[in-house]
Amino acid sequence: MNTTQRVSYQTNPEQYRHWKLSFDGPIATLAADFDENAGLRPGYKLKLNSYDLGVDIELNDAISRIRFEHPEVRTVVLTSAREKVFCSGANIYMLGVSTHAWKVNFCKFTNETRNGFEDSSQYSGLKFLAAVNGACAGGGYELALACDEIILVDDRSSAVSLPEVPLLGVLPGTGGLTRVTDKRHVRHDLADIFCTTSEGVRGQKAKDWRLVDDIVRPALFAGAVKARALALAAKSDRPADAKGVTLTPLGGTIESDALHYSTVNVTIDRAQRSAVFTVDGPAGAQPSDIAGIEAAGASWYPLRLARELEDAILSMRTNELEIGTWLLKTQGDPAAVLAMDATLLAHKDHWLVRETIGLLRRTFSRFDVSSRSLFALIEQGSCFAGTLLELALACDRSYHLALPNEPAVAPWIAVTETNFGLYPMATGQSRLGRRFYDETPALEAVRAKLGQPLDADASLALGLVTESPDDIDWSDEIRIVLEERASMSPDALTGLEANLRFNGTETMFTRVFGRLTAWQNWIFQRPNAVGEKGALKVYGKGEKAQFDWNRV
Repeated sequence: MNTTQRVSYQTNPEQYRHWKLSFDGPIATLAADFDENAGLRPGYKLKLNSYDLGVDIELNDAISRIRFEHPEVRTVVLTSAREKVFCSGANIYMLGVSTHAWKVNFCKFTNETRNGFEDSSQYSGLKFLAAVNGACAGGGYELALACDEIILVDDRSSAVSLPEVPLLGVLPGTGGLTRVTDKRHVRHDLADIFCTTSEGVRGQKAKDWRLVDDIVRPALFAGAVKARALALAAKSDRPADAKGVTLTPLGGTIESDALHYSTVNVTIDRAQRSAVFTVDGPAGAQPSDIAGIEAAGASWYPLRLARELEDAILSMRTNELEIGTWLLKTQGDPAAVLAMDATLLAHKDHWLVRETIGLLRRTFSRFDVSSRSLFALIEQGSCFAGTLLELALACDRSYHLALPNEPAVAPWIAVTETNFGLYPMATGQSRLGRRFYDETPALEAVRAKLGQPLDADASLALGLVTESPDDIDWSDEIRIVLEERASMSPDALTGLEANLRFNGTETMFTRVFGRLTAWQNWIFQRPNAVGEKGALKVYGKGEKAQFDWNRV
């Protein structure tokens, strides 16, 4: 990959081209003012507050900074700095000129960003209010749907809409379709009308149909938004007087076949179409009290790890499409990870620790929904314990090296209380719960070994790893596994992995990603959407889409 063409997910408010961020006590306001000439790629203009990946990279960064740098903020208001337009959704011309993979990855990242609103609302008390002060369509309405509440200006023209089906021949971003039913409980027949009507719904009907929570006349709109933002803030327990932590630049270096950070290194084998993610465990003296954690700030190991691992995942997903297998390794002292977990658990209710746990939770979840084969390699020098064991538990398979003749240096893993629910998947399950289908005997057997070193035999007996080759067979077995995986259809593997990783009760989040992986992925390849006369291709050209009327 030419490094000059890489997409970077690192930014800061001084570099924003699309969002205006302001603060007023417990309220932060993110105003959409998208620079139409600042698209991430050439070939389109971001007119009418339409967005592309670059807009959402800034949004993701802004929300992270609110979480960590402004603990006094309890409510985030999302609104528009433009007259009569809130957000017209994903830029249609961008979608029309993008590759299939780009479209799907774009949808995945925007969904993760919006899911992050709901994650923060649930786990850390950061509430979100959409102040819809103009036309709100497609992905713009999806942005509003991700908020806790939506207030729509009642000016006889502003409407909410999901026009993708009638205008573009695709689904309403998958997240929009799901939240209309699962979150807002819009009656299915009304949702059918709404999702097939391009002009949208406004005023009292929008409120009656549950598409918005309230409507307010223009003269009263600003006051109503502030009052509601303060009411939401009153439900939060984020501290009013804490000092925030500045999210300093990640740094790191990018090479043609590697990414290097302080705690994460990624090396790429292009011939094998695989990459090795190596996570370094905590080293040296680590803080165990709040004073030490606050003093460490952004350099505190768990926070630094979460930020660097998130950036590595996003970079690899977007920039390295042919690297289909990710091998996850760790190196360091497992005892140091156990000590870190003890600190996290002891202070999990402190705002900074809670936000760090949240970022780790969302980062691990990015592995779950990545369309890559994930294999954990537990080798000599590994530190797959507690929080870092989540990396192995997220994998499709895990291999634990057995050294029966050298027990003193044999790698071991350890389970801690963090593995029983501190980092739930999108299903709400712990990864241990997912692994064992929440069956009590298996989970109790694992819990009986909390904090204990488990060698290859012990981890295999408990069902925590897939296989435990010895040092004689290790190299050949791993080589064969990788060769077999590389020979298989990436499309089939994507479907297989998604089905196997989410085996429990469905939630709104799993339905979002399930629809993205299956339905939207398929629709994005159909001629009715992306053929020469497909709806997505002819949009804005004054031509009518030509459909193949066969139902498939």
